[in-house]
Amino acid sequence: MQVEPGTDSALTIARYRAHISEGMAMLSELMDAHVEVRSEGTRIWDEEGTEYLDCGGFGVFLLGHRYPRVVAAVHEQLDRHPMSSRVLLNGDQARAAEQLARVAPDGLEYVFFTNSGSEATELGIKLARVNGRRRLISTHAGFHGKTNGALSVTGKAMFRDPFQPGLADVSFVAFDDVDALDAELAAGEPAAVILEPIQAEGGVIIPADGYLKAVRELCDRHGALFILDEVQTGMGRLGSWWGADRAGVVPDVLLVGKGLSGGVIPVAGIVATPAVYQTISEDPFLHTSTYAGSPLAMAAASASIAALEEDDIIPRAASLGARLLEELLALKRDHAPNVLADVRGVGLLLAFEFQEDHFAGDFVLELLNRQVIVSTSLNANRVVRLHPAAIMDEDDIQWLLGAMRESAAAVEERFGGSSNGGEGGSDA
Repeated sequence: MQVEPGTDSALTIARYRAHISEGMAMLSELMDAHVEVRSEGTRIWDEEGTEYLDCGGFGVFLLGHRYPRVVAAVHEQLDRHPMSSRVLLNGDQARAAEQLARVAPDGLEYVFFTNSGSEATELGIKLARVNGRRRLISTHAGFHGKTNGALSVTGKAMFRDPFQPGLADVSFVAFDDVDALDAELAAGEPAAVILEPIQAEGGVIIPADGYLKAVRELCDRHGALFILDEVQTGMGRLGSWWGADRAGVVPDVLLVGKGLSGGVIPVAGIVATPAVYQTISEDPFLHTSTYAGSPLAMAAASASIAALEEDDIIPRAASLGARLLEELLALKRDHAPNVLADVRGVGLLLAFEFQEDHFAGDFVLELLNRQVIVSTSLNANRVVRLHPAAIMDEDDIQWLLGAMRESAAAVEERFGGSSNGGEGGSDA
C-alpha cells in the first residue's frame, strides 16, 4: 500500500502537539501510535498498510466501517442535496424521524435529531426543565457527555471539577441502588432521573434484573421524569433494539446516538413522549440547531435503521455476543486467573475488568501489538471494553480470540505473580 503524503505518524504527532493536544501527542509517542487512513468492514489500515481488527470505536461501529447500504444512501444524498436551507421543509428529516419513532419503545413519538450524544443529553435536560423538573438526579460512574449540561450529570468528579460550577441542583446516587434513588427523589421537589440501562463508560456495569422497572415505578410515584441514555447501548448493541426493551420499560425521554450513524455520518437525537415534548413541539424556535437533522445525516440514520431491521444485524449481535462472552469467560479461567477480576457483557458490549489499572493498560498495548483495537473506559480505568461489529466473520472471530488469549496470557505472565488477588471493583 502506498503511503499518502502527509499521513506519516511523526508528522501527524507534530501537528497534534502544535495544534490539537500536547497530551495526546505525548501519549501517541509512548504507544508508538500510527495513523489510520482507510477502513472497510471490520478492518482499519494505517499509513504503513498494517491491517487492524477494530473492536473499539466506543460503540459506533455495530455495522462495521463503510457498511455498503449506508454508504450508498449517503452518496446518493450527497450528490442530490446534502444540507438543508432550514426554511423549506426537510423531507429527509421527517422520514428519518418517522422511522426512528417506529422502532423506539411504544409511546415515544417525537424526535429531535442532534449532531452528538452530548447534544442529545443537553436537550434531555432542557426537556426536564421546561416540564418543571429543575432537580436532576444521575448516577455515580454514569457518563452522559462533556458539554456543560451533560458533564454536570456525568458521574466522575475528575471530569467535572476543572469546569465547576456546572448546573445547579444536580445530585448523584449509586447505580443499581433502588433505595438510594427512592430516598433522593423523596428529598426535594420533583426531579428528572437520567441514567443508562448498562453503564458503558462506567465499565459495562449491568444492573440487577428489575432495576429499570423499579426506576420507572419510582419516577411515577414521585412525579419525576425518566431520561434513559441509550447513546451507547441502543440501536442493536445489546442484541435488542434498546436496553429499555430488554427491561420492559418506556422512559419519558430516550437518548440515541452512535449506532444511529451507521458508522458513516455523525448523528444522534432524542425520542420523547408527546406530553414531555409538547412545549417544544408547539414552539419550534425554543430549541434549534443549524446542522442538526441535515439531509446527509438523515440518509445515514434512515439507512442504518433499515439495515438493523432487514439485514439480521440485531439477532446476529445477540448470538455473536453470547458466543464471545462464553469464550472470554473461558479465557479468564484458563489464561489470566490472577490478573483478571471479571469478564461480563450483554450482546456486543463486553468488558474485561482487571485487578489493577496498569494491567488494563498493558492489555490494550498487547492487543495493539497484535493489531486489535479495543476501547478503554473513561470512568473505570481497570476496565477494557470490546465493541465488536455484528458483521464479524469466522476469521475475524478467531483473530480476536487468538489475540485476546495471547494478550491476557502475556499480562498474566508479567504480573500474575504480583497481583494482590483482591477485588477488582470499578474505580469510578
